[in-house]
Amino acid sequence: MSTERILLGMGNPLLDMIADVSKDMLTKYNLNANDSIMAEEKHMPIYEELKNNYKITYVAGGATQNSIRGAQWLLPPNSTSFIGSVGKDDFAKALESASEEDGVNVQYMYNDVPTGTCACLITDNNRSLVANLSAADKYSIEHLKKPENWELVEKAKFYYIGGFFFTHSHESIMAVAKHAAENNKVFTQNLSAPFLPQFYSNLLDEAAPYWDIIFGNESEAIAFADSHNYGTKDVKEIALKMAAIEKVNKSRSRIVVITQGAEPTIVARDGKVTEYPVYDLEKSAIVDSNGAGDAFVGGFLSQLVQDQPFERCIDAGNFVANIVLQQSGATYPKNIKKEF
Repeated sequence: MSTERILLGMGNPLLDMIADVSKDMLTKYNLNANDSIMAEEKHMPIYEELKNNYKITYVAGGATQNSIRGAQWLLPPNSTSFIGSVGKDDFAKALESASEEDGVNVQYMYNDVPTGTCACLITDNNRSLVANLSAADKYSIEHLKKPENWELVEKAKFYYIGGFFFTHSHESIMAVAKHAAENNKVFTQNLSAPFLPQFYSNLLDEAAPYWDIIFGNESEAIAFADSHNYGTKDVKEIALKMAAIEKVNKSRSRIVVITQGAEPTIVARDGKVTEYPVYDLEKSAIVDSNGAGDAFVGGFLSQLVQDQPFERCIDAGNFVANIVLQQSGATYPKNIKKEF
């Protein structure tokens, strides 16, 4: 495989603030134990409360950046790039340093507002994510269209854009989607959170015909089904219906990949559903589930871009997710590698 930057990710770079908290903390802010939301005004005190009352682990985060770092972990050097928006502050320097240390070429857009953060509230083995996008919410297509950045788009052959980008950068999503279709490249996205199909359904529907691969978990798939009146909560049926959405680039089939935590991963393709078991892991070995879904996508993409068989993509996804479940946040230990 060439060491050209073959995989390009676009998403919201956030500094994760990970802390073990009591369930009272979730109740106080009306949060679910295993969810992902954008911070509203009522959630803003969380970040200061975490700093004042809890032991915080800071980890370079943001769902898409997590996945690209996970993919690079199993790829040859210089295989990946990432685009997103940050502030001109120490948090941005920490994000850039962490990603570049992992081998990811980051091309940030720098804004005058603070770098985004994500409160990762850990209760038992669950994680409740509350993202304050801040600078990440300021990404604009003008940055993408700069020659040095659009060159990354042109050189890449695979694209992965998190669903959270729909809230502010739909133009950028569509520019890359159309480039991928016109040049027979692989365009992949993630549903990312239940609120996206609930409140941004029209934007997802505009991008959906360009999806070559769409990832999500069971709650996100059900939210997508509800917003499209599928009349079912059966994840297999939902995956089949999503796979059947009209496609722009008809030279390859759409693949729908729905993870279900410890339950088998559902894959729909060509009118068929296949279930893939996940790795066995003792509950006592799980540190937290923050970033595990992102890690699965990263592992999957690491093999996809190397033209490996589909089963190997799934295996790599499960392997990387299994490793991250045993870490605090989406961290990829340098002393552990697996050749695929």
